[in-house]
Amino acid sequence: MKEKMKEKMKVAVMKTLGVIEYVERPVPAVKEDEVLVKLEYVGICGSDMHYYETGQIGPYKVEAPFVLGHEASGRVVEIGKNVHHLSKGDKVALEPGITCGTCDFCKKGTYNLCAEVEFFATPPYDGVFQEYVSHKADLCFKLPERVSTLTGALIEPLAVGMHAVNLGKAEAGQTVVVTGAGAIGLVTMLALIYKGVNRVIVVDVLSKRLEKAKELGATHVINGAEEDALQKIMELTDGKGCDLAIDTAGSEITVNQMIHSVKKGARMVLVGYSSSEKMSLEMNVALDKELTFKTVFRYRHIYPMAIDAASSGKINLEGIVTDIFDFEEVPEAMDSSSKQKADIVKAVIKFQKGIDGP
Repeated sequence: MKEKMKEKMKVAVMKTLGVIEYVERPVPAVKEDEVLVKLEYVGICGSDMHYYETGQIGPYKVEAPFVLGHEASGRVVEIGKNVHHLSKGDKVALEPGITCGTCDFCKKGTYNLCAEVEFFATPPYDGVFQEYVSHKADLCFKLPERVSTLTGALIEPLAVGMHAVNLGKAEAGQTVVVTGAGAIGLVTMLALIYKGVNRVIVVDVLSKRLEKAKELGATHVINGAEEDALQKIMELTDGKGCDLAIDTAGSEITVNQMIHSVKKGARMVLVGYSSSEKMSLEMNVALDKELTFKTVFRYRHIYPMAIDAASSGKINLEGIVTDIFDFEEVPEAMDSSSKQKADIVKAVIKFQKGIDGP
């Protein structure tokens, strides 16, 4: 039973740029291979902000009405007849992308590159700023009892950070610089620490974000608005440079700083999208150093690993959250996140009173 199930649910819909209103829609029906999840937390991602403010990211253009939100967790309340690994009441984190399963990328395991993916809150597919969602059961990962659903909603961004760290081949004994201390920069830093990286240097221009990075375990933080970040990195590494650099800022300035700040033969991982879609990079320096560039698009096969990391006690994932808004406050949450970027590092929507987490 749908917990005496409501037939209708409340949905926060973006009617036009910067305008969110609530509507009622039917509670989704559950297919044989799906479960119905009553949502408890959904994170606000940088991509949600891009769509809210500009209506577009690269080729993906919003056609209103549109529902934002893809970093989701909740509890299973109904199960499709072919689902056997989940039970009602299970806490789950939702991997938001449904891939085709038949293309070359899916068959060889790089399913994040599938061209037919249906991803929450990526046009034309609605997201999950709504009370219930039906989703493929294989993409609903059960959370251990000690892991809250607040943490469950943060598994998605952590997966991005862990994928970046894996592509960078980070390991113990290295010195790594992370540019950008927003949510993705912070989870990347946490993933590096979990991996055993000895020294993590974080660069940003916003003091609150750097304070959060230091609080969560950064070895050193550098405010690029107040000092020469490249010079400081070289001082901290005795002129040797870093073993690995991961950029989450998506800035031409930071990527070029990375090119200069890493050792010869090092790796650079690019995670952040550029607002201009183009960058002019100092490629002669990169060629002289024989650098390896890796780029990140979401993640693959990471959720179980990310959940294990979150449940280990070695990652303070909830520590990245600075603001929690009730579901009735989605318009205020999006407006505040847009206008207070210097103060709001990570905002999360809480759907129900009295659930685990703050």
